[in-house]
Amino acid sequence: MKIQNAFRVGLIGTLGVGLGVLILTSIVSLATIITYIGAALFLALGIEPLISFLERRKFPRWAALVVTLVVIIGAFVGLIWAIVPVAVGQATQLVQNSINWVNNGGAEKWFLSLQHQFPTIVNQQNIDAVTQWLQKNLPDITSKVLQTGIGIVQGAFGVIIVVILTIYFTASLPSIKRAAYQLVPASKRSRFADLGDQITDSVGKYVGGQVSLALVNGVLSAIFLTIIGAKFPILLASIAFFFSLIPLVGTITGSVIIVAVCFFSGPPTAIAAAIYYIVYMQVEAYVLSPRIMNRAVSVPGALVVVAALAGGTLLGILGALVAIPFAAAILLIIKQVVIPRQNEL
Repeated sequence: MKIQNAFRVGLIGTLGVGLGVLILTSIVSLATIITYIGAALFLALGIEPLISFLERRKFPRWAALVVTLVVIIGAFVGLIWAIVPVAVGQATQLVQNSINWVNNGGAEKWFLSLQHQFPTIVNQQNIDAVTQWLQKNLPDITSKVLQTGIGIVQGAFGVIIVVILTIYFTASLPSIKRAAYQLVPASKRSRFADLGDQITDSVGKYVGGQVSLALVNGVLSAIFLTIIGAKFPILLASIAFFFSLIPLVGTITGSVIIVAVCFFSGPPTAIAAAIYYIVYMQVEAYVLSPRIMNRAVSVPGALVVVAALAGGTLLGILGALVAIPFAAAILLIIKQVVIPRQNEL
């Protein structure tokens, strides 16, 4: 090979590697924006079945879009209006009770009882060690608390961006789909469009199913916690609802938090709540979830677990949300494209 050809190959290879590094670096830098776009598109696909429902009843697209957004925003505002004042009041009461518990000597009595029961663990030497550790790491703890506050502000800003993008994607979803279908060769376009519509429909139904499960958990939690006399029932029911939106681990995580808070109402209340959520999780896993979710996506149980774990590891909560419909899309492609093609060989 001539020297100038080797130089040209080396130059082109170097430029290619540099371009690849630039693309990967750009993706990492834009990870937050990509997450916002993915969440907004996912929510837009979840809203689409409601718009399609109204379109089948002779609503124009724009009217169906307006009615759907008004209903969803109104329901969300109504939920916030009903829950937030009560939840804030109960959270304030929770903090005040904790302060009173400390000021009135309840914390000291609890600590002395703990020291009496576990003298080898709770002793002056260990207390001094913990105190020294806190004094040494106080600046780091303070900075982490400040970072947490900044993260909350950034999260609120991100929610606003996602809402705006969701409205935009919902309004322009048909044109986005048509533009994507135009990229496919004309001979395969109709088949690709059919698969694309089936996949987007399954995503929308999955979102609706997950919201339905969360509503069931939230309403039943509010009723049961009120009956057993637990403190802060509305706040705890809100926790149950929002955590149930997270597939696989959301319900159990919210249940653990609720049972822990129920200890403020006494051990019997916490035990009753623990028994209730154990029973409810069985009912949700074997009765509610199969009946609701099987109408949305047909994914084997083992694949649901694997997909949710993989998605959560890669993309956090958003990954856990999109993993199951993504797995359903892969299964749909395998059943309707790969297997028929293999049968023709």
